[in-house]
Amino acid sequence: MKTALFLSCALLLAPSLSLAAEQTWTGKISDSACGAKHEEAAEGEGVMPDRECTQACIRGGSKYVLVVGGKVLQIANQENKDLATHAGHLVKVTGELNGSAITASTIEMAR
Repeated sequence: MKTALFLSCALLLAPSLSLAAEQTWTGKISDSACGAKHEEAAEGEGVMPDRECTQACIRGGSKYVLVVGGKVLQIANQENKDLATHAGHLVKVTGELNGSAITASTIEMAR
């Protein structure tokens, strides 16, 4: 009887625990080479907008990151197609933070 009660409680609490870990951040999709500031032009192209710089740095081997209030957060799931779509854009990212890396479940333009 105690085992059945324990299992029932565990099953009821499990969904709420997984939902509690999901968070939302608003920031800019950038790259690991430039982080919060795109000061130098990638690939010797001169000064370029953040989006173009991010795309060039990604082509050069950098990883996507999310910059929130000057803090650079790594993005664990680099294969997310929305990262390329929103490179250099101000976005709202929903996902889970594990250490210093976000596993993004949704990425959409910030309003």
